[in-house]
Amino acid sequence: MPAGPSDPARRTQDEDATTASAPTTATAKKVAAEKAPATVPAKAEEKAAADKAAAEAPASSAAVTEATAAVERRELWVARDVLAAHVREERDIEALRLLGEVHHGMGDLPAAGAAWFGAGVKGPEVDAAVEAWRASHGDDFAAMWRSLPRSVRQEPRSKKVEALRAKALEARDAQDAAASASSSAVVPAAAGESPGSGGIDAAQIIAWVIAAFVVVCAVVGLVQILRWMVPGG
Repeated sequence: MPAGPSDPARRTQDEDATTASAPTTATAKKVAAEKAPATVPAKAEEKAAADKAAAEAPASSAAVTEATAAVERRELWVARDVLAAHVREERDIEALRLLGEVHHGMGDLPAAGAAWFGAGVKGPEVDAAVEAWRASHGDDFAAMWRSLPRSVRQEPRSKKVEALRAKALEARDAQDAAASASSSAVVPAAAGESPGSGGIDAAQIIAWVIAAFVVVCAVVGLVQILRWMVPGG
């Protein structure tokens, strides 16, 4: 089709549109370029924060690592001994939790309850084990207190452990008061007897013997004196 008179004007409009769109495209690319580098530092900051959190998180103790390996080898008794020796001296919540699991796996519910109670673990299995622990001691709070690992009994204590300690002290005071009342009510049998109320006193026998000896000596002496006084006696 032959070009009409309006073709030059149309080309001029197309060139103007192209020229106007060019800066817009360049601006968009510039904005995208400015935003792109900002994403990299943000990701780097997130990674640094994650690394810092991992570094600050408490690492598993050597005892926990050794006990975990023993559990994987199905040597529960080894894991039990390692963890029990560890928590006797060191307060390690992870070790206490694992010790409870080991005791539970070995079928020792009272021991599992004591370990889990000290660790502050919660759950249905924990509740059942704690009940078995209480039943094994007949709700004797003093005995329950003594059955906890030494590190758990040391300060600072959790609220549950502190409450058990208070009950143990109350029970001990009550037992002491009852024992004191019983001892004061019992009167020794000898205290109720009056002196000379029955039986022969050894001191009296000795006194009698001495008195008889003195009398005999006096009589013999008197006879001898009379012989001296009587002529031809």
